[in-house]
Amino acid sequence: MHTIDEGLVKAGRSFYGICMAALGIQQLFYASFRSVFLPPWPAGVPGLTAWSYLASATLIVAGVAIIVEKKARPVALVLGGLLLVFFGLCHVPYMIFVNPYSSHLGVWTDPFKALALSGGAFAVAGSFPEVRANTGDESSLIRLLKLFIPFGAVFFSITMITFGIDHFLYAEAVAKLVPAWIPGHIFWTYFAGVALIGAGVGIITRIKLRVVGMLLGTMIFLWFVFLHIPRAIADPFVGKGNEVTSAFEALGFSGIAFVLAYGVQRREKLS
Repeated sequence: MHTIDEGLVKAGRSFYGICMAALGIQQLFYASFRSVFLPPWPAGVPGLTAWSYLASATLIVAGVAIIVEKKARPVALVLGGLLLVFFGLCHVPYMIFVNPYSSHLGVWTDPFKALALSGGAFAVAGSFPEVRANTGDESSLIRLLKLFIPFGAVFFSITMITFGIDHFLYAEAVAKLVPAWIPGHIFWTYFAGVALIGAGVGIITRIKLRVVGMLLGTMIFLWFVFLHIPRAIADPFVGKGNEVTSAFEALGFSGIAFVLAYGVQRREKLS
């Protein structure tokens, strides 16, 4: 791998790991699941707070493991599987059977974020070389989760395309998120929508994948710096820290795009 590629993918992994660890710390602080992981419908489940603590510890450990690259590949695989379970068995049933506004694309924001973070975990796992030594000792769960590595880019891209469509459906609301010092709010709203949709399609089809991934990662990172950080600083506790959550999610999404720019390959390292 070239030095630039190595630096890019390491930065992407670190951004994603920081995102996961930060969301885990937030859950510990508020003693409740972040909405990106669990919808509100099981609020009456006994011991939900204890489960949130367990999930928080898992996120923190997983995030740190990815950052320091210790057992990062299997950890990322398990994390991707857990987030996919949250999406498929928690978010989707809630949206279909409980949420009365499920026909509105905008209310699917958290489920699609969960899908993107799941895809990011699989992408991160796929960016590490696979060590082929004593493969017979590899658990059946890890062997199963490895099959999802090629779908990580698809999961992430579906979310990017969906969010791009949201920029057109809810243009006025999205335009209000653009910092006041930047002129042409509606223009930038539509521009970002086109960029998100185009990037999602480009990643799925692998057309100019490296350029598309780098541009998408850079764009979202700029949002993190100029949009999300100021909003998080201004209102760090509103909605149980939703602005802080959004900031770290943006950092994580940026990291995923950088990892995908490198290209997820099922590389093997003999040991």
